[in-house]
Amino acid sequence: VQLVESGGGEVQAGGSLRLACVASGYGFDDRAIGWFRQAPGKKREGVSCISSLNYQTYYSDSVKGRFTIDTDKGKNTVYLQMNSLKPEDTAVYYCALPPRGYGCYGLRPEYDYWGQGTQVTVSS
Repeated sequence: VQLVESGGGEVQAGGSLRLACVASGYGFDDRAIGWFRQAPGKKREGVSCISSLNYQTYYSDSVKGRFTIDTDKGKNTVYLQMNSLKPEDTAVYYCALPPRGYGCYGLRPEYDYWGQGTQVTVSS
């Protein structure tokens, strides 16, 4: 299994970024895909997830209404569109796969597979 994130960078507050996660090495429809983030000195936080069965989406309260997750099955890719970015969104963002059969697993951090992460920096 391989997960490769891209799209991070530095933006000013109020700006937007679109992260991508390309997945390979397993059946893309077999598992949900989640996005997490970790800021320096803080615990890893679940941000969003999309179910592989019915494309139901989940968001943490901190990003609801600003971030949107979607998927392109033909490209085995999941995107995270991030709008109205705030300095507190600054973190390394990871995509990850939950245990098979557990959906988005409540966005708990005990996911099975992780990408290498992409840095997002929001300046004020």
